[in-house]
Amino acid sequence: MLAGLLAATAPAVPSAAAAAEGAENAGVATTEAGIEDRASAWARRTLRGMSLEEKVGQLFVADVWGKAAHEAHPGNQAKYGVGTPAEVVSRYHVGGVIYFNHSGTDNIDDPAQLARLSNGLQRAALRAEPRVPLLISVDQEGGRVTRIAGEATEFPSAMALGAGRSAADAAATAAIGGAELRAMGIAQDFAPVADVNSNPLNPVIGSRSFSSDPALASEFVSAQVRGYEDSGRNTETVSASAKHFPGHGDAATDSHTGLPVIDRTEQEWRQTDLPPFRAAVEVGVDSIMTAHITVPSLDPSGNPATLSRPIITGLLREELGYDGVVVTDSLQMQGVRELHPDAEIPVLALEAGVDQMLMPPDLDIAIQGVLDAVRGGRLTEQRIDASVERILELKYTRGVVAKPLVNERAVGRTVGTPRNLSRVQEIADRTTTVLRNDAGLLPLTGRRDLLVTGWSRPDYPGYPAAPVAALAAALPSARALPTGTNPDAAAIDEAVRAAGDAGTVVVLTNNLRGSQGQIDLVNALLATGKPVVAVSVQEPYDPGYADVPTWVATYDWRSVTMTSLARVLLGEIPPRGALPVNVPAGDDAGTVLYPFGHGLTW
Repeated sequence: MLAGLLAATAPAVPSAAAAAEGAENAGVATTEAGIEDRASAWARRTLRGMSLEEKVGQLFVADVWGKAAHEAHPGNQAKYGVGTPAEVVSRYHVGGVIYFNHSGTDNIDDPAQLARLSNGLQRAALRAEPRVPLLISVDQEGGRVTRIAGEATEFPSAMALGAGRSAADAAATAAIGGAELRAMGIAQDFAPVADVNSNPLNPVIGSRSFSSDPALASEFVSAQVRGYEDSGRNTETVSASAKHFPGHGDAATDSHTGLPVIDRTEQEWRQTDLPPFRAAVEVGVDSIMTAHITVPSLDPSGNPATLSRPIITGLLREELGYDGVVVTDSLQMQGVRELHPDAEIPVLALEAGVDQMLMPPDLDIAIQGVLDAVRGGRLTEQRIDASVERILELKYTRGVVAKPLVNERAVGRTVGTPRNLSRVQEIADRTTTVLRNDAGLLPLTGRRDLLVTGWSRPDYPGYPAAPVAALAAALPSARALPTGTNPDAAAIDEAVRAAGDAGTVVVLTNNLRGSQGQIDLVNALLATGKPVVAVSVQEPYDPGYADVPTWVATYDWRSVTMTSLARVLLGEIPPRGALPVNVPAGDDAGTVLYPFGHGLTW
């Protein structure tokens, strides 16, 4: 299997792949138990041949700059002292690399380019000691956290899937997404989000969560884990990662910028946050990502969960019996850096029970901190071995060892295919939720001269058209007038003038609570007397901040979702979504405006 691909795409093979192929040729059974036995045997054998430095390198996942393995980039030089992504891999013996599409470490153009990048990085890993392939990862959740868009299939957000109420749909999106990622050389997806979004004011989770209901979230987390990890042929599949343990859904602070404190009692945590993670463990999730949050009822030390032995070892390892890979959220985030220096954080994470450490701000400092802890007796080499063995077993189980390279010429046969696009569009068509239709304005059958205006983010990475433009393109006789994320008086005046020439106005909103400009825009459009349809295009909580007779929720603003929205608005399909959360009034009094399960249809 491996030899044919390498003959077409690469020089001679690495020892890791050869060892795996030898095990297959020995006639070992291909049952799940057989794969686990072979994975364990290969991991132990490989581990025995590794130096301490090589083992420690395997614990880390690096972010690199550039879109080609041998493309020099000043970002790599500044952070790692080498020019290219391939040199980062060779120098540090890292166990993994993570791809991003933001303006900093931008790695992504299109699927074919990603396959070339993945192969180039794998060759770099396999030519340098310890000749172990990389675990290449990405955050491809769907909705707003979509790193690879354009030619790849876009997916609705987790909360949109929750609104669709079909676990089979959730599994299907994961299976399609997993197969597409694997074709691009990516074998670890940091998804699904297992957080229960119980706090409507949560600034970082929101529609990334399936629901505020633990049972619904658990069902969908299980479905997506199975979808990802059964997404390919044989063992060439993708690892899922349930995140962010022990549960980020009640946070009122963004852990990218601070350390959230979760004030739940232990019993409340067990009832609300624990169930989806327990469900993920029960279906065999390959990895679980930690949260940079502090939960005093679970660990009164004040340490973030990522660095908490009572939480990671006590609850996750011992109580839940989880023996898979535990990975940190990014170590560049303020939530984990607030209490400890960067050299100490990886050591504390290992002491807590973590295996894989994501994106340390300074890899030299992080690696040296672990090496010093081992040489000084604070950590044993056996502790390092335990984590490296888990990581190596995961690589073997997901087929990365047997097939580290992908067929670059075959990417288009798997990624963004008409069949995948059509299937996901069907799924998205079941998610749009109509919350209010007091004036009977919907559907907009026969209406022309539509103005589509409001929230827009045309510069959002990986999203080529603002949601306003995407929706207007799907509606007949519609004019697009994006007003940005927080319109000023001039932008509002322009929208009001445009509304004067329109028969009906569709205004998109996103986080009204945090944008007075958007609230002013909605109210100004209502004051024109024209029929107004308001659409909350991310979290469904915006109706609590503007009294509009016609409200719709979509839970994200990807192109596939805007197409579904257009179909619902035009009456081509009925709205089928039901709220997976309560939508409160915006008065902070706890009043529920629209309850869980609410959704109008026709």
